[in-house]
Amino acid sequence: MRITFITGNQHQLEEAEKIFQKFGIELKHLNLGYPEIQGTLEEVAKFGAKYAADNLNKAVIVEDAGLFIKALNWFPGPYSAYVQSTIGNEGILKLMEYVEDRYAEFRSVVGYCAPNAEPEIFLGLVEGHISKEEKGNLGFAFDPIFYPHKSNKTFGELTIIEKNLISHRKRSLENFAHWYQKKARF
Repeated sequence: MRITFITGNQHQLEEAEKIFQKFGIELKHLNLGYPEIQGTLEEVAKFGAKYAADNLNKAVIVEDAGLFIKALNWFPGPYSAYVQSTIGNEGILKLMEYVEDRYAEFRSVVGYCAPNAEPEIFLGLVEGHISKEEKGNLGFAFDPIFYPHKSNKTFGELTIIEKNLISHRKRSLENFAHWYQKKARF
């Protein structure tokens, strides 16, 4: 089985390739780029998948993810990439400096679409909390400031193999992979 993954993020691609290996799904990577609408992760993933599938005339997946911090009214959420590129981890830690409730979630949405069809979405979520300082140089983006639930290491301290055992991306990609395997049988 093969699917085209539309992403410009090499880290997402590496994580997805490792996750899909056990499902026998081969990824073809394409950095098409697509207009990113303002909306929820689900809306962004649906729009991106539909746009890419219709423009390429083939079935594709896209993935959108974000960090959602409860004390900040679930900010940065769907604006995570922009927030990471502007204020970064240091900015988030500054916003959280005097905050007691550090609960946060990483959420991932995979959007799948075939040409001239309606998109499907697959969700993944991991609960955790925001650290008081950056820890680790593995992973990317907000990984060094996010402790997944029941872990004494941030995502930034976990290898890609360790992270793929528990991550939000693992969960959304696996949800998609299970569905895709069933779909391929028919």
